[in-house]
Amino acid sequence: MKLVSSNFESGKEIPRRHSRDGGNVSPALAWSGMPDKARSLALIVDDPDAPKGTFVHWLICGLSPESDGLPEGAGSTPRDGARSGRNGFGETGYGGPKPPGGTHRYFFHLYALDKELDLTQGFDRQQIESAMRGHILATAELFGVYTHRESGPRAA
Repeated sequence: MKLVSSNFESGKEIPRRHSRDGGNVSPALAWSGMPDKARSLALIVDDPDAPKGTFVHWLICGLSPESDGLPEGAGSTPRDGARSGRNGFGETGYGGPKPPGGTHRYFFHLYALDKELDLTQGFDRQQIESAMRGHILATAELFGVYTHRESGPRAA
C-alpha cells in the first residue's frame, strides 16, 4: 500500500493551513495498492513527540477500500459512512498540529482491514486499536513535520 498527500511530501513541513495555528484543515490524502481482501480502511494520525506521550490528531474508521483517498478538508466529515473518533483535543474529527515547542513529527498511519469495524462516531484510540487487532492486512505511512511559531495557548 502507498499513502501520499498533495499538500506535503513525506518527511517535509506540513503547511500552516493544516495546523491549529492556521485553518486546521485536514490535508488531502491519496492511497493505492489495497489488498484484494480489504473490507475497510482505518486512519490514525498521531504525534509521538508530544511531551506527555503520543498525542492523537485524527481517527477514522469505515473508509472504503475502493476509495482512492480523502479530499482536503474532510477532517470532521469523512464520506461514505466513515466515522471519526475523538482526538487528543477532545474533539471528534481532525485536530491539526500545534506542538508546545520545537519541531514535532506527525504520522499518518493507514490500515487495510479484513472486516468493517463496529465502532460508533466518537470512539477513542484504544477502541480502534482493540477492534483492529488481528484484522490488519497491510499498512502504509506518511509523515510530516511542523514547528509551532506563534505565542498563545498551546497543545500537542
